[in-house]
Amino acid sequence: MTPPAFPQLSPHARQLATLGLVVGVFLAALEASVVATAMPSVIHDLGGEHLYALPFAVYLLTSTVFSPLWGRASDILGRRTLYLTGIVIFLLGSALCGQSHSMPVLIAARALQGVGAGALLPLTLTMVGELYALTERSRVQSMISGVWGVSGLVGPLLGGWLTETLSWRWTFYASLPFGVAALLLALRFLPETGQPRPARLDWAGATLFTLGSGLVVWGLEQKQWLLVGLGALTLAGAVVLERRHPEPLLPMRALRERLPRVAFAGNLLGGAAYFGVIAYLPLYAQGVTGRGATAGGAILTPMLVGWTLTAILTARLVKTVPLARIAQVGFAVLAMMFAALTFAVHAPLWVTSALGFAVGTGMGFSMLSLLLAAQDVTPRPELGAVTSGVLFARQMGGALGVALMALLIGSGAIETGGFELAEGLRRAYILALGLVAVAFGLSLLLRPGPLRSAARQAND
Repeated sequence: MTPPAFPQLSPHARQLATLGLVVGVFLAALEASVVATAMPSVIHDLGGEHLYALPFAVYLLTSTVFSPLWGRASDILGRRTLYLTGIVIFLLGSALCGQSHSMPVLIAARALQGVGAGALLPLTLTMVGELYALTERSRVQSMISGVWGVSGLVGPLLGGWLTETLSWRWTFYASLPFGVAALLLALRFLPETGQPRPARLDWAGATLFTLGSGLVVWGLEQKQWLLVGLGALTLAGAVVLERRHPEPLLPMRALRERLPRVAFAGNLLGGAAYFGVIAYLPLYAQGVTGRGATAGGAILTPMLVGWTLTAILTARLVKTVPLARIAQVGFAVLAMMFAALTFAVHAPLWVTSALGFAVGTGMGFSMLSLLLAAQDVTPRPELGAVTSGVLFARQMGGALGVALMALLIGSGAIETGGFELAEGLRRAYILALGLVAVAFGLSLLLRPGPLRSAARQAND
């Protein structure tokens, strides 16, 4: 039996340590919701409409590729120092984003910001997984989901207000106070967790994943199919290398099991559909309905709130409803709502917002249930790698989804807006529908059953 985490902490210190982790998650959540609102104004100021997708895509890409590297490194080196390092890198990237005076500089700063962001969520969820038993963990993770809900309510409106009253640059500066607070709380109250052990990180695999993913995303953005093919081959080489490495970047041993494999695939497909769509909704609000930046932020709020509310509900249902059933319901809702959105591209803004809320509910049911299920069957020495691997799949899907939907929408539609942009979004919704339909089919492979925490602890 693994000894309890944080045995030296008083209950008060443990609460403050958890608070530091929650504030760190809020840092990443606020950034995601605030910045998406500002992007139409960013490209108006800096130019480069043909590069609209790249600030989203490179952030998702670097946070995605580095997420499993942070997770695996924390299994080897411990969590605390790496968590603090991730916050510092994120804050540096945010400051540089606010200082950017060209799209290439902004894209580079977003890439650095993504490197730091890759540490925040996986290390937080891993440390929560060590600190709490499954029933308590679901309660804490519902609180983390509540953080996403607060950011979903505050972030888009704050981003729109900052953009219209000050400058889009302040949407990047807004995360700095929260980052400093998270850093101070973690320095004071968060002890080292995990059980450091001698091993070597898979730098070659990380390099190949970064290079291959970057080539695919850049090739899709620039319609350079040779680069897309070269990137796909590079990713295939990375997988081959991962299978042979004693400490792979991704949890290759765990992925031989059905449940972690379905969790990985479901997050990949769901992330591509959700994050691909969410990147363009503020543009829809401004370019199709003619509203301002605040309305562009407001359209994101229902999606984020829907995700939060159902994630909290999932944390309560986990005691009585099989996780497989919750995931299946989530993907079924996603499929129905993306199908409805294909018919609503010319509807009033409130219709899209209502359907977006339902999309968020589908994500809340499916994503958290798959993560909890994968964690429940994973031995503790692999917990960091599996947690970050599932998040890797979700974020990688998002990076690819943004690039694919940019291809379907077209740079001409992004520039002209109006009817052409609405029809481009219809094509993006159809792609999202296909992705979540496949994820629903995969979720049907899961067999509903009781939680297996006791079995996992016996293997620790």
